Amino acid sequence: MSLFNVSHTSESGSTSMDIPFRFPGVRTLTPRPLNLTSHPLTSAFLAQVQKKLNLFFLLLFLTAVLGIWAVTQGAYDISPLDVLRALVGGNGQTSDIVILNIRLPRIIAALVAGWGLSLSGLTIQSLLKNPLGSPSTLGISQGAAFGAALSIVIFGGQVLSVTAFAFAGSMGATAIILILARLKRLSPEAVILAGVALSSLFTSATTLIQYVASETQLALVVFWTFGDVARSSWGEIALLSGTVAVASLFCMIRRWDLNALASGEECARGLGVNVDRIRIQGMIAASLVAALVTAFHGVIAFVGLLAPHMARRIVGSDHRLLLPFSSIIGALLLLCADTLGRVLVGSGSLPVGVITSFMGAPMFLYLLIRGYR
Repeated sequence: MSLFNVSHTSESGSTSMDIPFRFPGVRTLTPRPLNLTSHPLTSAFLAQVQKKLNLFFLLLFLTAVLGIWAVTQGAYDISPLDVLRALVGGNGQTSDIVILNIRLPRIIAALVAGWGLSLSGLTIQSLLKNPLGSPSTLGISQGAAFGAALSIVIFGGQVLSVTAFAFAGSMGATAIILILARLKRLSPEAVILAGVALSSLFTSATTLIQYVASETQLALVVFWTFGDVARSSWGEIALLSGTVAVASLFCMIRRWDLNALASGEECARGLGVNVDRIRIQGMIAASLVAALVTAFHGVIAFVGLLAPHMARRIVGSDHRLLLPFSSIIGALLLLCADTLGRVLVGSGSLPVGVITSFMGAPMFLYLLIRGYR
C-alpha cells in the first residue's frame, strides 16, 4: 500500500495529511525485517570463524607451554618450581641467574624474532603478490650479512658496530629496492628479481671479505651468519618488541587494504586503495623489522617464508586472521628450533639458523606438493 502526501490550505494555515492509496488488482505485501544471523550461510561462517579462533588460542597455549618447558631445558637442570620462584622474585640463587639472565631473554627473543620475521614475510608477499617474497629473497638478510662482515674484518668487530653495520646493510638493500621500484616503476615480479640480484651481489661481496679475513675474523663472520637468539640483551629485546608491535598494529589497521591488494591492483584502486603509498609504507615497515631481527640475531632462514604459507593453509587469505596466525606460527617455529638446538646440544652452541634451515626446506617442499595437489 502506497502513501501519497496531499497538502491543502485552510484558513488556519497550510496542513498536510497522508492518504493511503491502493492500486486496483495489486496485492500489497508488508515487508518483514530480515534476520541475517539465523541464515544458514551466516551460521556456517560464524562457526568457521569460531573454530579458527579456538585454534589460534590453542596455538597461544602451546607456545606458552613450550616456553615454560624451554626454560627448564639446558646444561643446568632447573625445575618448574625454580622457574616460578625466579619469576615472582627469586632469592639470588644460581638458578635465578640462569633463568633471568640467560634462558628467559633467549626464549623471549626467539618469540619476538619469529613473530617479526613471519610478519615481515607475510607483508612482503601480500604487497608484491608473490609467494616467494621474504627478507631473504629481497636481499635484506644478505645486506645485513655484508654489513656485519665489513664491520668484523675492516673495522675491528665491536659488538655495537657489528649491529649498526648489519642494520645499515639491511636498510641499504631496502632503500635500493624502493628507489628502483619508485623511479623505474618496477612491477612486483621485477622487484623480486631485483632483490635476487642484490642478494647475489651482497653474497659475493661477503665472500670477498671472508677471503681477505684472518682465521679469527673468518670464524666470527661465519658464526654471525648462522643466526643465534642467545646473544640478545634486554635492551635489544625491548627495542625489537616495540618495533614489531608497531608494525603489527600498522598491518592490522591496513588489513582491508591488504585484502583488496590480494584481488589485484586494479581492483584495489577501484576500491579506493592508494596502492603505491600502502606498498611503500608496508615495505618500509617489513624491512625495518627484518633488519632489526637480522642485525641482532644474524641470518635466520625460512621462518619469514614458511610461516605465512602454513597460516594460509589453515585460515585462507583473509588478513584479519592471516596476520595473527602467521605471526604466532612464526614465533612457535623459531622457539621450537631454538629449544631443539639446546636439547640436542646441552651447552646451547647449535645456532638456531642451522635448525630453521633443516626444518624449513623439507616443510616448504611438503607444503608446495600438498598445495599443488
